[in-house]
Formats: sequence, structure tokens, C-alpha cells
Amino acid sequence: MAAVEAAVVSSSSLETDRAQVPGTAGTAAATAATSTATAAAAAAAAAARAGTEARLSKAALATKLLSLSGVFAVHKPKGPTSAELLNRLKEKLLAEAGMPSPEWTKRKKQTLKIGHGGTLDSAARGVLVVGIGRGTKLLTSMLSGSKRYIAIGELGKATDTLDSTGKVTEEKPYDKITQEDIEGILQKFTGNIMQVPPLYSALKKDGQRLSTLMKRGEAVEAKPARPVTVYSLSLQKFQPPFFTLDVECGGGFYIRSLVSDIGKELSSCANVLELTRTKQGPFTLEEHALPEDRWTIDDIAQSLEHCSSLLPAELALKKSKPEEPNEQALSCEYITLNESKREDDVIKTC
Repeated sequence: MAAVEAAVVSSSSLETDRAQVPGTAGTAAATAATSTATAAAAAAAAAARAGTEARLSKAALATKLLSLSGVFAVHKPKGPTSAELLNRLKEKLLAEAGMPSPEWTKRKKQTLKIGHGGTLDSAARGVLVVGIGRGTKLLTSMLSGSKRYIAIGELGKATDTLDSTGKVTEEKPYDKITQEDIEGILQKFTGNIMQVPPLYSALKKDGQRLSTLMKRGEAVEAKPARPVTVYSLSLQKFQPPFFTLDVECGGGFYIRSLVSDIGKELSSCANVLELTRTKQGPFTLEEHALPEDRWTIDDIAQSLEHCSSLLPAELALKKSKPEEPNEQALSCEYITLNESKREDDVIKTC
């Protein structure tokens, strides 16, 4: 009898244990589900915080971008025009600040102003001075300041653009030209001289660039010679047919015309093979020109602070209350200035 009762108790305990197993599994599943939901909620909260922080960070960058004001320099590579490079700079700054690229506008009041002073040919590289904010008002002064170039000329070939990008229009011998011959004529191109601008240039006729008219095949008359200044001119290297010049000049001077005129003076012809602007006003290529990988809001802010001490006191920006940035709409103004401030030059605002 005792054995039977023990068997019954044992059987009952086994059934109880079996009944408890499903309950334990359900509790574990519920706990796991709760943990998963908690983790998902935490991840969502973290993502929301990260998104908020990112928006706050972008807003801070946008505010900083719109507060930038002054003049700095960038390194223009060969290839793009000065206007194309300025557009690339603008796009990078807007992208960093999380701002959409604005449509071109003709509105007088702009939120962000950016421009350059002193056009560099697309085939040239070197210092390009840029104004941002109220600094665009100082760009005109950059035109009258001195500029320095390293130019490599090629004897024996003339082109319609006066550089290597153009079509060869004439070829002449150069084998009898010596280094002494070149050095002997440089004095004729130093000081206050008269110079005929190239036909392919930013100068305008009836509101259109001469270079644009020529590309259309329209007849273009050469502009009359005009006074320019060459502060220094020296021959750095001569390895026929190539010669290297170091030139420091004033506003409105064309290196392409200089090289072409030197070729003619030597009873030959010549064109510009390479051109580098190493200095514009107080800005130098090595010390001040920002390469493209440093076109950031912080780097430009630091450059503006550093470059402010380079400008003459009379050109320093007056301290004034900065304008409140408009976060609802953003537009940009491009101020493209030609090489000299004359009646046939244009300050273009888009």
C-alpha cells in the first residue's frame, strides 16, 4: 500500500514539473520581448538625440557661415575658370552647413555674398583672392594692387589665344635666339609701358566678352593699347624653345600679351605654355592660398582672421553689428571682377 502511494506521489510530482515547463518558457519569451522592445526604444531615443544634435550642429555651422566676413585666398588649379572655382567653393560650404544650393537670383538683398577679385585664365593656376560677406566690398582694391607671376613661354609658335590652349596661327624659327638676346630686351617691357590686350580676354564689347564673340566666329577688333605698369621683370631660365619669366606687375596687365610681344621683339613669335600667379596684393601662394581640401567653414574662418592683418588700415572692415542670418532662404551673390578697373571692364553681380 505504501509503495502504491509513493508511486502516486511520484507521478503527481512529475506531472506538476511537466506543467511548470511551459510556464517558464513563456516567462522567458516575455522577458526577451520586453528586453528587445526596451533596446529598440533606447536605440530610437539615441537616434533621435543624434538627429537633434546633428541639426543643432548644422544650424551652428550655417550661422557661422553666414557670419563670415572678410578677404582670403584660395589656390586655383589649372582647368576651371575663376567663376567655376568660386561656384565649387560655394557648393562645398553650403553642403557642409546643410543648406540647399540656391537658385540664381537677381534680388538686390542677398543673404550670403561671395566673389573674387582678379580673374585667372582657365589654363592658369595660383592665388585667387576671394571676398565673403562684407569682404566683397574690398575686392575692387585687389585689382589695383600688384601681382606676381611665373610664366613659361614657348618660342617659335603663335596662337590665337596667345597661350597653349589656342590654335597655332604662325610658326617662326628661334634657333638663333640666345639668353643674352632675351635679357637684353626685357628692359623695354619694364616700367610704365603701353600694352594691347589679347582678343581672347574678359574685356567686353557691347556687353559681351571678346573671347565669347571670337568663339562664335564673329569679327573682333583689337582694343587700343593702354598704359600698364611692370615693377620687375627677369629671365629665370632659358632652355630653347622655352623660357621662364618672373613678372611683378600692376592691374590690367596681361602676361599673354607680354610673352607674345617678347617673341615679336626677337623677330620670332611666342605663346604662354604655363602660368602661375604666386602673389596678389599681400596674399602669396605658399603662405595664404587655401587648397581645396581646406575649403571648410572653420579653415576659412581661421584664414580670414589671419589675413585681416595683411590689409592696409584704410581697407580694414569696420566693426558693425552683424546681420541676422535668414534661415528660411539663402541666396548667393557672385561678384566677378576683371583684371583692371576701366570703362570697358565690368563688375558682374548675379
